[in-house]
Amino acid sequence: MLNTENLLNILGLTSAATIISLATVLAWKMQVLTRLQSSVDKLKKSLDEMDEQAKLIVRTDMELNKTQEELDKKITGLYALQRLSRAISTTLEESQIFKRIDAGYLEDTGFEKALAFLWNEQEKKFLLYLTIGYIEDEIEAIKSFVDSNQDLYLNLIKGEKTLSSLSADTLTKKNLNHIFKVSSFVISPILPKEGDKGFFFVGTENVDTLITEGDEELITILANQLGQALENARLFEQTWRAQQDLEMKVEERTHELTRALDEVKKISKRKTDFISSVSHELRTPLTSIKGYASILLTGKLGNLAADARERIDKINRHSDELAHLVNDLLDISRIEAGRVMMKPQLENLKDIVEQAVDLLSGQLKEKQIELRLDIPADANSVFVDKGQIERVFINIISNAIKFTPLEGKIIIHSHKLDKTLQVDIKDTGCGIPPEALEAIFEEFYRVDNPINQEVKGTGLGLSLVKHIIEAHKGKIWVKSKLGEGSTFSFTLPQSV
Repeated sequence: MLNTENLLNILGLTSAATIISLATVLAWKMQVLTRLQSSVDKLKKSLDEMDEQAKLIVRTDMELNKTQEELDKKITGLYALQRLSRAISTTLEESQIFKRIDAGYLEDTGFEKALAFLWNEQEKKFLLYLTIGYIEDEIEAIKSFVDSNQDLYLNLIKGEKTLSSLSADTLTKKNLNHIFKVSSFVISPILPKEGDKGFFFVGTENVDTLITEGDEELITILANQLGQALENARLFEQTWRAQQDLEMKVEERTHELTRALDEVKKISKRKTDFISSVSHELRTPLTSIKGYASILLTGKLGNLAADARERIDKINRHSDELAHLVNDLLDISRIEAGRVMMKPQLENLKDIVEQAVDLLSGQLKEKQIELRLDIPADANSVFVDKGQIERVFINIISNAIKFTPLEGKIIIHSHKLDKTLQVDIKDTGCGIPPEALEAIFEEFYRVDNPINQEVKGTGLGLSLVKHIIEAHKGKIWVKSKLGEGSTFSFTLPQSV
C-alpha cells in the first residue's frame, strides 16, 4: 500500500503536470487570441475603409445626380430657349414679339413668372409689355415700384449687366423678392441698337429652386434675342415706311412727269403743226421768188446789167437754201407726226452709199479728200427705205467733208451685229467738243467753231438724220476727239 508520502508525491507530480498542461494550453490560446485580435483589427480596418468608400460612392452618386439634374435642366432650358427664339423671330411686328412668349415656354426654363418693361423716352417711364404668372393687383404694385425706382433699372440697362439672386445684395434681393412675389429671380436688360430699351424679369416662387449661373446665362441670351427681335422689327418698320414714302413720292412724281409729258406732247404737236403750217405757207412765195428769179436770169424779160444779174443770182441761191430749210423742217415735222410712211425693202447698202458719194463727188475732189468704203459682203444687206437712208448718208458725209481739212480721209465701214447692221462713218476732221456731243442731234443746234462761223447752215441735218434712223428702229451716236476727227455710228435692220 502506498503510504501518504508517496500519495502526496504522486498528487504533487500530477498537479504539476496538470499546471504545466494548463499553462501550455493557456499559452496556445493566448497566441490564438492574439492572432484573432489581429484579424479582427484588420477586419475592422477593412470595414472602416469600405465604409469610407461607401460614403464616397454615395456622395459621388449624389453629386452625379445633382449634375445630371442640372444638365437636364440646362438641356430643357436650351430647348425652351430655341423654341422661344424661333417664336419671337418669326414676326416683324413689335407688338407681337412679347405675345409669342407664353407660360409653357417659360416653365421649361425653370420659371413661372415673367415681366418685360421698355423705357419710353417721351413719357419718361417704363411701360409694361409682358406679364406671366401675376394677377392684376400684383401687376399694379409692381408698376408702381418700378416707377418709383427707375434709376435701378436705368442703371441696369446702362451697365448692360444681368442682376439675379446670385449677384444682388441682401437688401435689394429682399425688396425684389417681396415686390415681385418670388424667392429667386433674374433681371436682364433688353438692348436693341435703336429705339426704346428695357429689361426682362423672370422669377420662381419655389424655395427649393436655386438660381445658377447657367440660369443667368440662359435668360441673358433670351433678353439679347428679344433685343435683336425688337431691332429687326423696328428696322423692318422703318424700311416699310421708307418704301411707302418712296412709292408715294414715285407715284406723285410719275403723275407730275405724266402731266409734264402730256404737256410736252401738246407743245411738240403745236410746234410740229406750226412748223408744218409755216413751211407750207413759205413754199408758195418761195416758189414765186425762185420762178421770177430764174426767168430774170434767162434774159427772157430783157438783158440784165452785171450788178443786177449778180444780185438776182444771190436771190436764186438763197431761195434754194431757204427751200432746202423748209423741206427739212417739213420732213422732220412729218416724221415726228408719223405722217411719213417708210417703205422698207431689202436693199444693197453699198449701192446706196455709192449713189450718195456720187452726188458729193464734186466737194470731195475740191478738198482732195480720200473716201474709202469698207462694206463686207455679210454686212451689205439692209431692210430700209432707200431714199431716206440715202439722205442720211448725204447729210453725214457732207458734214464730214465740211469739217475735214484738205487731203483728209473719210472711211465708211459696216459690220454685222445680232439682227442689225452697224455703219461707222469716220473722218479726220476737227472733232466735236465733249459738251456738244449730247446736243448735236437737236434741231437748230450748231457747234461753236471757226468752220461753222464761216459756213452757213441750218442745224437741221443731223436732227433729220436722227429721226430717219429712229423711224427705222435704229440708234445713232457719235464719238469724237478734238483735233482727231469724229465717228458717226448708226444701226439699220437687216430684216423685217
